[in-house]
Amino acid sequence: MEFDGKTALVTGAGSGIGKAAALRLGAGGANVVVISRTLEEVEETRDEIIKAGGKALAVDADVSDEAEMKKVIEATIDAYGQLDVVVANAGINGVWAPIDDLTPDEWDQTISVNLRGTYMTLHLAVPHLKAAGGSVIIVSSINGIRTFTSAGATAYSATKAAQVAMAQQLSLELGKYKIRVNAVCPGAIDTEIDDNTDKRNVEQAEIPVEFPKGDIPITGGKPGKSADVADVIAFLASDASRHVTGVPIYVDGGQSLLR
Repeated sequence: MEFDGKTALVTGAGSGIGKAAALRLGAGGANVVVISRTLEEVEETRDEIIKAGGKALAVDADVSDEAEMKKVIEATIDAYGQLDVVVANAGINGVWAPIDDLTPDEWDQTISVNLRGTYMTLHLAVPHLKAAGGSVIIVSSINGIRTFTSAGATAYSATKAAQVAMAQQLSLELGKYKIRVNAVCPGAIDTEIDDNTDKRNVEQAEIPVEFPKGDIPITGGKPGKSADVADVIAFLASDASRHVTGVPIYVDGGQSLLR
């Protein structure tokens, strides 16, 4: 129970990596506040944590909306009195299209959710983390960091690169408060996010590359699991990573080394 007595906030906790992280932190004894725009999804996550013997609170909110996120933080402090771990996971793939086809509104939507949402989460959470220190984990991606072959993913890749820059900048800014800030950069993970990716004319932006057979070496080409990322998040949230900050950790089975 490495998180006993601690409170963790996880955004985008209705499915995929966010849900897996919330379940893992709850299993470790944390009070977990799970956030999503879809209340039914995070209520399911909350119920699973409670059924397993943990404590959890579900709140629906748009992470890019200041007023809604203020209510999330207020609910967290009202329920548990403190905040120790923040997992900034909420994000979208958005629209993938050639840059001259991608519309300003489509660009803004991806930036709003992925980047403004990360900013808003930390902007409002950090004052409470300062009370006793803590850990921030930002869920980025190998896209925009190590790989640039996802056709049309300019907006998405830009946000993922910016998230790593945020983690490194803030690791120095917040170090004096004993707050650690790290990023996890997953590769192909078996989640539903690809089902929600809107691709348009991506063949015009494709890069003519061929990958070796089984382009995720450690799994023979199969995607990783959300739990693989959740375990790394748990490490970064725990005291076992007490001297680790400002680091992007690639959770991709070696995938990005081939690209």
